[in-house]
Amino acid sequence: MTIGVQCLLAEEEAHAQRLAARLDALNEERRAIEARMQQEALGAVRQLREPAGSVRRSGVCLFEESWHQGVVGLVASRVKERVRRPVIAFASADAATLRGSARSTPGIHIRDVLDSIAARHPGLIDRFGGHAMAAGLTLERAKLDEFARAFDAEVARCPAGAIAADAVETDGELAVTEIALATAEALRAGGPWGQAFPEPSFDGLFSVRSARVIADRHVKMWVEVPRTGRSFDAIAFNHLEDDAPFEPPVGPMQLVYRLEVNEYQGERRLQLLVDHLLPATP
Repeated sequence: MTIGVQCLLAEEEAHAQRLAARLDALNEERRAIEARMQQEALGAVRQLREPAGSVRRSGVCLFEESWHQGVVGLVASRVKERVRRPVIAFASADAATLRGSARSTPGIHIRDVLDSIAARHPGLIDRFGGHAMAAGLTLERAKLDEFARAFDAEVARCPAGAIAADAVETDGELAVTEIALATAEALRAGGPWGQAFPEPSFDGLFSVRSARVIADRHVKMWVEVPRTGRSFDAIAFNHLEDDAPFEPPVGPMQLVYRLEVNEYQGERRLQLLVDHLLPATP
């Protein structure tokens, strides 16, 4: 019996609280694993970019030996939101087999893509299943590179492959009073987020007051909502390209961000997780 079921069936409050604490610890561990995998995956995606910033591949495949099967779907979803292309993230199933989790974009039926690959390349995929926006598959580890090329080519054949590639969908702009720790805590409590139920993201105009690089790739910022005097801690993970000189963003910028509860040394603070840092539009 799983811990969650045991918690629901517990007859004593103290026992239920102990089980709930274990569930919370497991969830925090999962969050940490997902965050690490997401950073590694986004770092790998940056290697696929042209100098002008466009993604070379229509469909992206990612694999890292240390990735966990339980969260590759979340990683695929996060990376898909960043590159706005269908993404498959793979983890090891055993020494000879990989298990992948695919996430797609509107207009590209990901299960049909896998079905077409299976028809064009018999024996390449061991098995697969899913629906329009999400799917799973297994294949031999030795066939990953061949599959990645076939996946890219098949997605490129889709008529909708380039539609809305540069569109970024958000849940709109928050009032300055809504950009608060209480909102972030409410959103965290509203999860878990997943396919067809994505974590809310928002956009808005901010003035970047300061920016610095941490861990070579991430940009830590202090941003302010213009004409309000309200300032916020913000971070853009994996924002920098390899060997690219750091040009600090200054002045007004359009941010696409999520609200995060940053817990450090027992203190909980609001942090903006910046997914897109764009020039301000007129």
